[in-house]
Amino acid sequence: MKKINILSASLALILFTTLNVQAQIKLSNIFKKITEKQGATTTSATGTPSTLEIGQGIKEALQIGVSAGADRLSVKDGFLGNLAVKILMPPEAQKVEKTLRSIGLNKLCDNVIVSLNRAAEDAATEAKPIFISAIKQMTLTDATNILLGNNDAATAYFKRVTTSQLMQKFSPIVTTSLNKVNATKYYSDLTSQYNRLPLVKPVNTNLTEYVTQKAIDGLFLEVAKEELKIRGNFSSRSSTLLQKVFGYADKKKS
Repeated sequence: MKKINILSASLALILFTTLNVQAQIKLSNIFKKITEKQGATTTSATGTPSTLEIGQGIKEALQIGVSAGADRLSVKDGFLGNLAVKILMPPEAQKVEKTLRSIGLNKLCDNVIVSLNRAAEDAATEAKPIFISAIKQMTLTDATNILLGNNDAATAYFKRVTTSQLMQKFSPIVTTSLNKVNATKYYSDLTSQYNRLPLVKPVNTNLTEYVTQKAIDGLFLEVAKEELKIRGNFSSRSSTLLQKVFGYADKKKS
C-alpha cells in the first residue's frame, strides 16, 4: 500500500512537472510573438527594404500621386483655374487673339479659351485608369530605377509607357468635348473673323490635336508635382512602407 502511494505521488509529480514545462513553453512562445510584433512595429519604417518592398512602395506612392493629380484636373476649372496648366490659344492663333481683342471681340476670345479648358477637364477623367494600368505592369527593375533615379524618374516612366495610350484615349473624348462646349464653333467664328481681315495669313488649327497634347502635358506636370512631394516631404509618406522605402532612397542619395 505504501509503495502504491509513493508511485502515485511520483506520477503526480512527473505530470505536474510536464504540465508546468509545457505552460512555460507556451508562455515563452506567446512572449516571443508579442516581442517580435512590437519589434516589427517599431522598426518596420527603417532598415533596408527588400526588392519586393521597393516595388510595393513605389506602386503605392504612384497610385496616390496619379490619383491626386488626375482628380485635380478632372474637375471644373481644374485646367482653367490652374495657371501652370491652363490652355491658352494655339501659338498660331495668339496673333489672331491679339488682333480681335484690339477691335473689341474679347468675349469671343474668352469663349474659345474657356471651352478649350473644359474639353481638357473632360478628358482628364479618363487618365487615372491608364496610369493605374501602367503602375500594375511595372517591373521590380522599373520600380528600383524610379526610386533611385532622378526626381522626375516616375514622370519619365509614365511619359514613356502611357503617352501613346493617352493620345488614343483622349483624342475622341476631346473631339466630343470640343463640340459639346462649342469650342469648335467658337474657334471657327474666331478664325473666320480674323481671316476676313485684309492682308492676313489664314489660320487653320487642328483643335483636337492641340487640346489633347496640352491635356496630357498638364497631367504629367501634376504627376511630377506629386512625385516631388512624396520624395521631398516626409509628411507625404503616409504609411510605414513609404517611409521605409523613401527613407532608404534618401540615405542612398545623400
